[in-house]
Formats: sequence, C-alpha cells, structure tokens
Amino acid sequence: MARILALDYGTKRTGIAVTDELQIIASGLTTVETKALIPFLKTYISKENVELIIVGEPKQMNFEASESEVFIAKFLETLTKEIPHLSVKRVDERFTSKMAFQTMIDSGLKKKQRQDKALVDEISATIILQSYLYNQS
Repeated sequence: MARILALDYGTKRTGIAVTDELQIIASGLTTVETKALIPFLKTYISKENVELIIVGEPKQMNFEASESEVFIAKFLETLTKEIPHLSVKRVDERFTSKMAFQTMIDSGLKKKQRQDKALVDEISATIILQSYLYNQS
C-alpha cells in the first residue's frame, strides 16, 4: 500500500500529515510555507509512495464554503496540473484548529509552545487525516 498525505491549507503556511504505508496511523509530518508547498510535495512524492492527497475543506456552520475556499480552489487547480497522477479528496475541516489547540493543552505543552501556529497547522492536518481514515473503516 501507499501513504496518504493530508493538507491543512493556509495562505501563509500549510500543515502536512501522512499515514504509514499500511494507512493505519496518521502522523504530523511538517508545516511548509504555502509558496513552497508544490515543490515540497513533488520532492516528497518522488521519494515516498503516495497514492492520495486529502485537502481540508473549510465550511461555515451552515455548511457553506468559507471565505478561504477561493484560495484552496486555486491551489487545487495548480496541484492537479503539477501532480496529475495523484487523486485528491476533500474532508470537512471545521473545528480542527480548535481540536488541535485542545490536543496541545491535553499533551501538556506550555503556553509558549501552544502559540506555535505551525505546530497547530501540523496537528490540524493530522486530525483531518485521522478523520478521513476513520470514515474509511
């Protein structure tokens, strides 16, 4: 089997999570400046066997697309052009940032560590990926 990548896309930074090759465990991989995301993904995919990319889908409470969807849609166009052989699926990402922050508190991270937005993005990507894996079983 191949790995699955998940992205918590942001205009400044994108959190990235990945599964193991058996697609059982989701782990935070890193956070990348969004302007460097496509080159990062190309390099990672050239070294690792990846079969799918999950991209968080931000929705408002009434299930309408959030304002950031405009930026994500543009990114998805570029992604499918630059890496056409990989499938892309979307997963509702509502509350992932809040869940990530709570995870940091529950893990005992100090206040200064919890202010690391890159870590929040990486944990959010992991939660998006875990949600996808859970719904597949």
